[in-house]
Amino acid sequence: MHLIFLLFCQDGATVLVFTVAELSANALSQMTDLLYTEKDLVTSLKDYIRAEENKLEQVKRWADKLDSLTATATQDPEGFLGHPVNAFKLMKRLNTEWGDLESLVLSDTTDGFISNLTIQRQYFPTDEDQTGAAKALLRLQDTYRLDANTISTGNLPGVKHKSHMTVEDCYELGKIAYSEVDYYHTELWMAQALKQLDEGEKSTLDKVTVLDYLSYAIYQQGEIERALEYTKRLLELDPEHQRANGNLKYFEFQLEKQKKAAEGEAQKQKERGKRETDEKKKTKPKKKAGFSLIPERKKYEMLCRGEGIRMTPRRESRLFCRYYDNNRNPMYVLAPVKQQDEWDSPYIVRYLDIISDKEIERIKQLAKPRLRRATVHDPQTGKLTTAQYRVSKSAWLTGYEDPMIERINQRIEDLTGLEMDTAEELQVANYGVGGQYEPHFDFGRMSDVSAGGATVFPDVGAAVWPKKGTAVFWYNLFASGEGDYSTRHAACPVLVGNKWVSNKWIHERGQEWRRPCGLTETDGWKN
Repeated sequence: MHLIFLLFCQDGATVLVFTVAELSANALSQMTDLLYTEKDLVTSLKDYIRAEENKLEQVKRWADKLDSLTATATQDPEGFLGHPVNAFKLMKRLNTEWGDLESLVLSDTTDGFISNLTIQRQYFPTDEDQTGAAKALLRLQDTYRLDANTISTGNLPGVKHKSHMTVEDCYELGKIAYSEVDYYHTELWMAQALKQLDEGEKSTLDKVTVLDYLSYAIYQQGEIERALEYTKRLLELDPEHQRANGNLKYFEFQLEKQKKAAEGEAQKQKERGKRETDEKKKTKPKKKAGFSLIPERKKYEMLCRGEGIRMTPRRESRLFCRYYDNNRNPMYVLAPVKQQDEWDSPYIVRYLDIISDKEIERIKQLAKPRLRRATVHDPQTGKLTTAQYRVSKSAWLTGYEDPMIERINQRIEDLTGLEMDTAEELQVANYGVGGQYEPHFDFGRMSDVSAGGATVFPDVGAAVWPKKGTAVFWYNLFASGEGDYSTRHAACPVLVGNKWVSNKWIHERGQEWRRPCGLTETDGWKN
């Protein structure tokens, strides 16, 4: 048996359910180090600029002095050189001082900056990281139905630091989608780049380059007429563009071919006559599919957007908040905890104010140096491996490493009444922007977030949103030991913010006296 105990603990931010997943799965906790690395490089770069400016200032003073001197000397060269001091100084300048100037000009002031850059480069993101970050953005765009302009202007819910995307940013995102043969997103982001260029944004990119990608992406999606329009616009800017001229002829040929085919089909239809029956005319439009009939992926995204099913008033009336002492557990008799029902079936409860800010910070402090890309069990090889549907970084903390972890484990035992000796160690996971874990079962599975990051249950339509300092608890096995398939759940991608969550898997083994087996397959779903 597995039981899930989630400790939500996070600093600032809201969870909207946008794996930095990709970002090669770089957790935000580690990405913050990159910000400080970049800040250090900027300081080093400014030092280099000051050194260069100082060198140029010395050269400028030398040039101004000699400009004035030579202007005077060349008006009367013989008279000027008739003065022995002037003759001496001319020899000295040409023999010594110009050599010193040459050394100054050739002196390398880049040593400090280049050395620092070389050292820091080992920590720079890779091409894989950049592609991952781009995919995370595209994933968020789809999950939360955000248009390209909303993302480009930085108008995301819950943001503290608005950031605008340049034409180059939009183009790069579209190019990464293109390299992944994702023509849908290629079109969206090349169109956004073109829009910003049309609005007058200055850029090193030209419209011809953007239009070239845009027209081809649209063609690949079967819209030849629109592809032709953009190709013609490209040729207005660059009539000699070889590929566009070839595409123009091809698109026109394909459209003519489609036109003839349509005319031929129309003629055949006319010859056959109109075959629509009265029954067909009276056919009623299909009813909208119920939530249970919607594909799981769509249900998952709907729940992440907060568009899940709503409980009936009758069901909601059975959900309560209460002070809970777990059958007068000595730890909670005088100070019971706040408990609230989140869902009725499967039964999900939340404990409020269950972990302090100080404990949260300590957990994060212990976990950060150990964070590694989260893995999943590969059913084919039986080994642990990374997967694109789980994008986060995680670490495991044991009770003997820190007394605080032992106290948290004991707190979980006191709250649940379950044995911790057979439970797994405390897992700490960090989901950055785009971080997610798609629908999965845990049998056989800490912070507020600015937007996104909910835990959702697609089969029943439940969504549990992150709240700092709380714990969410449910059984994913019936008392009989059979798996409760309604507990299939997923972690929505984080749109804005940084989600920290701590998991505790409590195994069935060892609970024989604390949660006895049920007599039927689904016995004891609410214990």
